[in-house]
Amino acid sequence: MLVAREYRSVMEARQALGTALDRTSTPSLFDRIDWFESLHEHCFAETDARIIQALEGEHQAWLFLVSPKAGRLSALANWYSFDWTPIFLGPSDLTVRRRLIEAVAQNLLKDSAQINLYPVTEASGLLLDAFRRAGWFGVRRPMGGRHILHLNGRTFEEYWAQRPGRLRTLITRKSRASRFTLSITDRLTDALWRDYVAVHDRSWKQPEANLPFLHALAARESAAGTLRLGFARLEEQPIATQLWTVENGTALIHKLVHDQAFDGASPGSLLSHAMFADVIRNDHVATIDYGTGDNNYKTDWMEQRETLHQLDFFNPRRASIWLPAARAAISALVG
Repeated sequence: MLVAREYRSVMEARQALGTALDRTSTPSLFDRIDWFESLHEHCFAETDARIIQALEGEHQAWLFLVSPKAGRLSALANWYSFDWTPIFLGPSDLTVRRRLIEAVAQNLLKDSAQINLYPVTEASGLLLDAFRRAGWFGVRRPMGGRHILHLNGRTFEEYWAQRPGRLRTLITRKSRASRFTLSITDRLTDALWRDYVAVHDRSWKQPEANLPFLHALAARESAAGTLRLGFARLEEQPIATQLWTVENGTALIHKLVHDQAFDGASPGSLLSHAMFADVIRNDHVATIDYGTGDNNYKTDWMEQRETLHQLDFFNPRRASIWLPAARAAISALVG
């Protein structure tokens, strides 16, 4: 028997899940209940959560969504989410999984006019097919990329020898003249977080609205021993910082910031070189993931680009969405 249930808070979903999406049972950071709970608390606090569970025997599917306005749903995800996907529990069976998602999609037809899911990678085909079968009009559009490096057994020296000549020359030249002290730690302290915020305040980036979220992430991963927090300092002054995590053979690059007054000395690039060397030599990672965004500098460090998709679903029973649906379909054709 197939059953669909809905939860209106991440806390309710946590209680229903028990330990099913905790760190010990869920390899991916972005699929864990801690991730969704922190993301909603710090980044979507004013937006209602809608979490849908479908069950059939031993099989479960969970979709973590938010409702920014009546009749509209979107993925519980933002630019810190490298991927958003339905989360499946139980035996791996593609036919059953498609049936579970279709049941969720049919349930959402009752009170939803439009659903937007981003960023979606491998699950895009399954979602598109299941929602269309349920009666939704669906459009898939490429919306940027995710840059990934697979080491395939290479040492850091072998990897570095294969980087573009301009990058290797830059690091060699800037290292000779560098007065920076580089450090990497797996433990967060109050003093280190103050240094992180100080660098961010002097960076070229816009003010970070989600610093509490990043602090919660760093503290949580520090407690688990998976944090890699790097700094470049000039004497005692923090100049650049990077927030990575390392777990299950994969390094995730969450955030890079540097003091723009020191651009000419390339502290961010020097720190990246040290961070890559550290996780490859000491953590023996197999994969490094630079996350979302098609920044040009990422291609010098990484070797593979994975397309991120946005899925737009429109309820054809609602005449008000026919025009937006047509626009999305045209955008997908010309994009």
